[in-house]
Amino acid sequence: MSKNLVNLTVNPCNMCMPMGAITAMYGIKKCVTLLHGSQGCSTYIRRHMATHYNEPVDIASSSLTEEGTVYGGEKNLIQGLINLIQIYQPEVIAVSTTCLAETIGEDIKRMIEDFYEKYPQYSHITIVPIHSAGYSGSQYEGYMSALYQLITNIPMNTVKNSKINIITGYLSPADTRYLKELLSLFRIDYILLPDLSENLDRGYYETYEKLPQEGTSIEELKQMAGAKLTIELSSFSEETFSVGRYLESYYGVPYIRCNLPVGLRDNDALIKLLSEVTHREIPEKLRKERARYLDAMIDSHKYNGEAYAAIYGEPDFVYSAVRLCVENGILPVIAATGSKVPSFKEKVEAEIKELAEGFFYHPYEILEEIDFLGLEELARKYKINVFIGNSDGRRLAEKLNIDLVRRSFPIHDRMGGQRLTMIGYDGSLSLLDEISNVILAKKETGFREELYQKYFKAERKESGKSMEEKTATHPCYNCGAHQYARIHLPIAPKCNISCNYCVRKYDCPNESRPGVTTSVLGPEEACQRYLEAKKKLPKLSVVGIAGPGDALANLPETLETLRLIRSHDPEVTFCISTNGLMLPQAAEQLIAAGVTHVTVTMNTVDPAIGARIYKYINYMGRQYTGEIGAAILIANQMAGIKILADKGILIKVNIVMLKGINDEHIPELVKQVKELGASVTNIIPLIPVSGSVFEKLSPVSKEELNTMRDRCSGILKQMYHCQQCRADAVGTLGKSCPSESGKGILMAVASKSGILVDQHFGHVTEFYVYEYKNGVTTFKEKRSVRKYCDGVQECDEQEDKIHLILKTIEDCKAVLVMRIGEAPKEKLSKQGIRVITTYDRIEASVAKVASEMITG
Repeated sequence: MSKNLVNLTVNPCNMCMPMGAITAMYGIKKCVTLLHGSQGCSTYIRRHMATHYNEPVDIASSSLTEEGTVYGGEKNLIQGLINLIQIYQPEVIAVSTTCLAETIGEDIKRMIEDFYEKYPQYSHITIVPIHSAGYSGSQYEGYMSALYQLITNIPMNTVKNSKINIITGYLSPADTRYLKELLSLFRIDYILLPDLSENLDRGYYETYEKLPQEGTSIEELKQMAGAKLTIELSSFSEETFSVGRYLESYYGVPYIRCNLPVGLRDNDALIKLLSEVTHREIPEKLRKERARYLDAMIDSHKYNGEAYAAIYGEPDFVYSAVRLCVENGILPVIAATGSKVPSFKEKVEAEIKELAEGFFYHPYEILEEIDFLGLEELARKYKINVFIGNSDGRRLAEKLNIDLVRRSFPIHDRMGGQRLTMIGYDGSLSLLDEISNVILAKKETGFREELYQKYFKAERKESGKSMEEKTATHPCYNCGAHQYARIHLPIAPKCNISCNYCVRKYDCPNESRPGVTTSVLGPEEACQRYLEAKKKLPKLSVVGIAGPGDALANLPETLETLRLIRSHDPEVTFCISTNGLMLPQAAEQLIAAGVTHVTVTMNTVDPAIGARIYKYINYMGRQYTGEIGAAILIANQMAGIKILADKGILIKVNIVMLKGINDEHIPELVKQVKELGASVTNIIPLIPVSGSVFEKLSPVSKEELNTMRDRCSGILKQMYHCQQCRADAVGTLGKSCPSESGKGILMAVASKSGILVDQHFGHVTEFYVYEYKNGVTTFKEKRSVRKYCDGVQECDEQEDKIHLILKTIEDCKAVLVMRIGEAPKEKLSKQGIRVITTYDRIEASVAKVASEMITG
């Protein structure tokens, strides 16, 4: 389970108990399993087994429905048994339970007894109850438990015989065939439980048999109580369900437990045991196989030391694979099972520890009840370069670009999963070769690129700018980049969310705030505007798309605009602003388009708070409101930030500080985005907009705003110099860094557009106040005034109005207007306020006037 999530398993690294139970029963001759539960359980298991073994898999179901769940499923089970007998005519029926049957407390043993009593004509059929609730364990526990319950529920023949019981953990049919050949080499008369060698890897025959015709018969199983010895091939069976221990305890059959014969040590141990038990010499065939395996170990050792493996699956498989890897110098950095076995960690650590210390202490992890999400985090952390396990890990391997050596069950994405081997010297050699070849292939195909990246590319001068160089000239990301200009291109009118502080009336020339523009441009027009601006502003370093809607709600237009500009200017920095709703889906396209800086407006990570901020979102063709809508938005924002940050994109998060709504939540939000990879946060005040839900909400004061910024600066870098620009803003962005001191020159500007000095003094209802300091022009605020001129005849009669205007701008050294009458001009001059008439961009006009004032 991932530590970053709630108590939830995501994509578990195992399958359910009934899967293991049914697999085990396929090793019994003329046996069929009836799964007591819903039809979906049997369908799920059939699908997994059929695609792995590439054989038809018959599983009956009692088909429990709502009625059976409430009133009991005995009727369904009895009818299922009758139908099964009539159609299949089996010798053995395994009645295996599911989660549903166990949860409602079905007593299947009593039901089977009642069945025999009611239908004595079927007494010759062995019906075995197998409890296998999916929530009680994994397929490993289901497999071992099924074998145990089978043996403990059949009448045994205690007459002594010369047979040896061989009980195995899960083996592929191919491995089972090898084991039978090995036993035959020593001329052992054996009873194999289970025998999957033929039933799940049949040849082609014209006649299809419904029942498994091969495997161990029920009569052979009954003789296990009289055998002279039991050999159990499982490292952990004693801690789960040991048939060998049961036969020893109840029938006095001697019992020896061995590991699966994988690798040199465990093959040597089993072959030595068989030689001692039979008093026969080790056959020459096996000596040659051992010599070939030793030769393979020597051949591959020079590559194996570079392998850092993640091994996952059922416990016996993981432990055996770990032992093989360790004896070949392959370090298992992760050993993980979805099961829970008491001695698993202790035994596996005893194998890995010495080798890890030989690597001058390389960390490793041994985990139980793991899921693939947790495995992914660890694989990234420890830089794994080979996975060993079943094909359920194929998506993870593909995602991380790490090769997967496929073994165990299930194998869905390759042919021949039933024929893969790992036991015996030859099976071990096959597995070792595959692991070594993964490492060798990486070396052969990747070393040139690695050398190029390490020794050549890092030293040569790239023609394009680095991320550091781009950030150094980005005025929003760097407080010291005030001399560089940016241009916002208003090509994105559509928006996919509705914020309560926003009104979708963006075509406003008289406001200076985010989300407004004089006009919306097409991609070609936007490119032309950039080229014209570049001629006038040599230090124009950033192209931003910040609305007036959302850049990603207009993704085709955004990408086309960037493409056109890039064809003219390969050096300019691309920056987009977004609400983040579509960020996960658009991330790769933005990266491909050359976007290096992304601003995400994110106001909360709490859906309850989000429900108060957002009216609705439009996502994937549907509209969502309330906490559901907010949760979708927040999840996508977080995922998008994580994706882009992992790819090296610089992320700035804008946070609108809303008094009484999210203000106390902001530090937690900043912590969260820092963990996701954001580089800076920009806490900005609300600009109340007429007609919005929050039009009456009081904005925070400058003191409150800076207090919050200072509070969060200990968590993540803060932006102090944001001007909350329009969607069509052009020019330099003033800086207002907290370290600045001293007063600048204030000027009042008459402007309809917020871009140009383009308004008559008499028509002003709101002055734009700018400050010039240390060579930098900065927008400070807007100040409302009563309109001086309401008509030609009234202009000279409103003495009280001019006095109010003078009072409002008394700290300003100049007023910049397009035109002004003589009367107000005279009164301003008497007040010591210079009057400048011009029609030019605001920043340029303010800088020019200030320079003249300074130089005298």
